[in-house]
Amino acid sequence: MPKYLGDVRCWVNSGKHLLALSFSGFGPTTDIHAAEGILSCMTIELVLLAASVVLGIVHIIIVSHLQSWQRGYRWTASSREHSVAPLTGVAGRAERALRNYLETFLFFAAAILVVTVTNTHNWLTVWGAHFYFWGRIVYAILYIVDLPLARSLVWNIPTIGILMNVAGLFLK
Repeated sequence: MPKYLGDVRCWVNSGKHLLALSFSGFGPTTDIHAAEGILSCMTIELVLLAASVVLGIVHIIIVSHLQSWQRGYRWTASSREHSVAPLTGVAGRAERALRNYLETFLFFAAAILVVTVTNTHNWLTVWGAHFYFWGRIVYAILYIVDLPLARSLVWNIPTIGILMNVAGLFLK
């Protein structure tokens, strides 16, 4: 355990503590390289999990704007108690891609967190995390531009990525 509050410090203590961070100086004059310190504490699987969180937020923002453009900003600002027709076109496809993303994200997050807690990092978990993240980006793009056959095939890539992370737990 760090004996003092200093730069960002990472340590692993024989499985009892996975990660500990200590920060000094929370003001605006903190070291500009602090983020590099935090990233150096993270495995690539955790980095891709964090990137997947950002991807999910980007999905939500895109769908929100497309929804507002199709239904109007008055509807967006309303209480949304009245039923409306489903979104169509690009907005509908983006909403369905988001729904699909949300259906898979929890499985991916759980797999990555178990990989991290058990300190099981191998080629399956690294490649699986990459398959999930990059596969979700390609899937969303193909869904929005309406390429159904390609989209359905690409859907398998992130799903395989999740399964690779689970398999990596058992195949050390």
